[in-house]
Amino acid sequence: MIILAATPIGNLKDASLRLIEVLGSATIVAAEDTRVTQRLLAGLGIENRPRLIALHDHNERDKAAELVELAKDQDVVVLSDAGMPTVSDPGFHLVEAAAAAGVGVTAIPGPSAVVTALAVSGLPTDRFTFEGFLPRKQGERLSTFRALASEPRTMVFFESPNRLAASIADLATVLGDDRRVVVCRELTKLFEEVKRGTAAELAAWAAEGVRGEIAIVVAGAEARTVDLETGVTQVLALVAGGVRLKDAAGEVAEATGLGKRDLYQAALDRK
Repeated sequence: MIILAATPIGNLKDASLRLIEVLGSATIVAAEDTRVTQRLLAGLGIENRPRLIALHDHNERDKAAELVELAKDQDVVVLSDAGMPTVSDPGFHLVEAAAAAGVGVTAIPGPSAVVTALAVSGLPTDRFTFEGFLPRKQGERLSTFRALASEPRTMVFFESPNRLAASIADLATVLGDDRRVVVCRELTKLFEEVKRGTAAELAAWAAEGVRGEIAIVVAGAEARTVDLETGVTQVLALVAGGVRLKDAAGEVAEATGLGKRDLYQAALDRK
């Protein structure tokens, strides 16, 4: 079968006994980066040397069929560089192919930067959404935040330290300076840091420069009661920013609960 195995996200002591046992007897390991896997085996004191097959974003679709065939006769262990495979890392297409072929898939649970960041954030954890890595280009980031402006659940993002300041500044622009944000840096590592504040405060903090692996946790939107007049003002503000009137009416309707047609017609009348 296919065995999805979670690996430590920073502290080797987080490796489970089951992970060590499985790696100690594995014959085939599909790894996001075979060099990282070799260091993991050495760090855990595992003398077993399985066949290592590279499995990453650029070759997963091509490798999936081969690995599924191998898994029909023997276990294939799948590793990401850190955390659970398939969660913002390779593995999804392989699992999809395995399910279609009737090949079993199981998981060795363990560390995950997503739930670790969520747990320490101090923001609501009963409902949340994971949005993966933020887009590199500012225009696409702004669009992403606009699409999530009315999301009521806590949101988790991954980001490069080099783009952190720009991303939080964009977040503040779209979601508001006072939106609660938590930046989790180097989770489980020696220099772990959890920084809490408003979007404006953390944008200023990040502008000074931040290093390490980053997860951003953002509070969901609060329910707001908005009258039609205020809603129309919001629609026209979006239109002034380049959004089509129809799209702006739909966006404000979703965020406020007001009727899309009412907003559209009222905006036309005011114009």
